[in-house]
Amino acid sequence: MKIQNAQLANNEPFLRDLQLFCSVARHASFVAAAQESGISPAHLSKRIALLEAALGVKLFQRTTRRVNITADGETAFTWAQTLLGNVDDMLQALSGVRNEPRGALRISTSLRLGREYIAPVMARLRQRYPALEVWLELLDRRADLIAENFDIDIRVGEVLEQHLIAHRITTSYRILCAAPVYLERMGAPRSLAELAQHDCLLFRERDQRFGLWRLHGANGEESVKVTGPMASNHSDVVRQWAHEGYGIIMASMWDVAASLKAGELVQVLPGYRQPADVWAVTTARGGESEKIRVCIEFLKQSLTHGPQALVTRI
Repeated sequence: MKIQNAQLANNEPFLRDLQLFCSVARHASFVAAAQESGISPAHLSKRIALLEAALGVKLFQRTTRRVNITADGETAFTWAQTLLGNVDDMLQALSGVRNEPRGALRISTSLRLGREYIAPVMARLRQRYPALEVWLELLDRRADLIAENFDIDIRVGEVLEQHLIAHRITTSYRILCAAPVYLERMGAPRSLAELAQHDCLLFRERDQRFGLWRLHGANGEESVKVTGPMASNHSDVVRQWAHEGYGIIMASMWDVAASLKAGELVQVLPGYRQPADVWAVTTARGGESEKIRVCIEFLKQSLTHGPQALVTRI
């Protein structure tokens, strides 16, 4: 995307046009974006046309009924949100504002944690800070914060990347469990080594190693290579198989606490567990952002107290 420098010499109109562009992209409507911005649809259309000329690309496909963003428009939208967010962060940092975070906030996390816990927390965060624009992406893999332009990745387990900053949300761990019907049929393992003779339901959580379970017990860390006839990269699938009695799973305490309480699952080898703290991971630049700081503090509070609190012990 080649930008004509002469056309962008005055940055204030350009930033304003980016704001208008983002509004049209969010609403998929020039009329709705014009109403939000307090200008006429005709003037808005003119500003978008000037922005398209400056960027040298088509941002929207317009028909009489719909406004569809183009592939170049999607790329521009991601960059525009980042640029406008950085400007807001700079203004807040220089002005000392500490109570009204604003701008785009891009968050990634795993599927089940995101759907059951993070999504409702983000909805409440947006209610408290209406100037924020929240984008939550649920992934079955670990996100690359820099390459994929995320502000925060909420993850379970170790944070190994040295260039990232890990903010602990809460301490937690994974345990072993199975349905009573499986244990009645196959018997309960009496040692970690005996897991090798059992049907273990394997969940590959993002970039977790496949088929090797490391757990802490009375003698420190031990590992066992496990196998089983069924595996998935989706935690809901593996949990359902466990409920139906197909084998033993290793899952986060908060993920199976309700099933244990209801008797649908039973803990296996209770003397063993795997540390699996919940972290909010950011880049070094994220530490200077008021919106990221506020979001992390809100996550800590919400995931340790209240309706979305993670159950971390039994």
